[in-house]
Amino acid sequence: MDRRAFIGTIAGSLLAAPLAAEAQSSTDLRIGFLHQGAPDPLPLTKAFSQGLSETGISDGRDVTIEHRWANGQYDRLPALAADLVGNRVAVIAAALLPAALAAKAATTTIPIVFLSGSDPIAAGLVSSMNRPTGNVTGIAFMFTRLGAKRLELLHELLPKVAVVGALANENNPNAEPQVRDLQAAARALGTQLIVLDTGSEPEIDSAFATLPQRRIKALVATADGFLISQQDHLVALAARYAVPTMYPLRQYVDAGGLISYGASLREGFRQAGIYVGKVLKGAKPADLPIQQPTKFDLVINLKTAKALGLTIPPSLLLRADEVIQ
Repeated sequence: MDRRAFIGTIAGSLLAAPLAAEAQSSTDLRIGFLHQGAPDPLPLTKAFSQGLSETGISDGRDVTIEHRWANGQYDRLPALAADLVGNRVAVIAAALLPAALAAKAATTTIPIVFLSGSDPIAAGLVSSMNRPTGNVTGIAFMFTRLGAKRLELLHELLPKVAVVGALANENNPNAEPQVRDLQAAARALGTQLIVLDTGSEPEIDSAFATLPQRRIKALVATADGFLISQQDHLVALAARYAVPTMYPLRQYVDAGGLISYGASLREGFRQAGIYVGKVLKGAKPADLPIQQPTKFDLVINLKTAKALGLTIPPSLLLRADEVIQ
């Protein structure tokens, strides 16, 4: 099938689906991608395109992806979502929760495929995991509910640390439940938790600068799109201040961070690409159940541990899914 015939097939299926009534003509098929963070330094968007290609749709040949980045300024998301709707994209992919909520508020007809680290039912994105209603479906990582487990692992690594800082972007609606879970876990462990607001680059720098005076000896980073986009900066500061840090995603550890526990964000973006491809081929969001990860990986960077003068307990090394030498 040649390119023109292929696009015509997709457009025909879209016209047949009520949820795609706002899609544009077959000669200009576009996907809108709404991001809450900055242009990612990681191959996340490539993973999305990979998933799309697995459904037989090629980015740049069969469709054009229009990216909109909020750069951590979440108040910009409604306008960016409205812009995508105004450009009559065929489907909107949204990462992460703030972007998904903005997209949902912007349209009730254009299909939306979200990536979210939180419970999508509690967040108000969908009413059911198995059969979401309306025009919304997606991938739920659930990594915002793993804060207690991350703090427990950090405590196992550093049992004598009495004060732990939590890096949290208070602009993110996911921040409050994550901090709440961390505070409950800290009380159970007999550890003091100090929340550090890190919603901008200056705030990140300021938070690290206050670590010595606050006697914070370890950090746990919450799951947040803006912080993900700042991963290299966070890892560099953790090394400069010699503070052991637990991260929610393994790419921080790949970049030189100490330890992480969570699902694969790259895999989530790939799955989102597959779902977008299915929607473009005629599937309704209501017929695509919310996908959830089945595996959470513990990743440890031994080179970073050595630079920090840390010895990783054998109990952690035995449970690690991957150890970076």
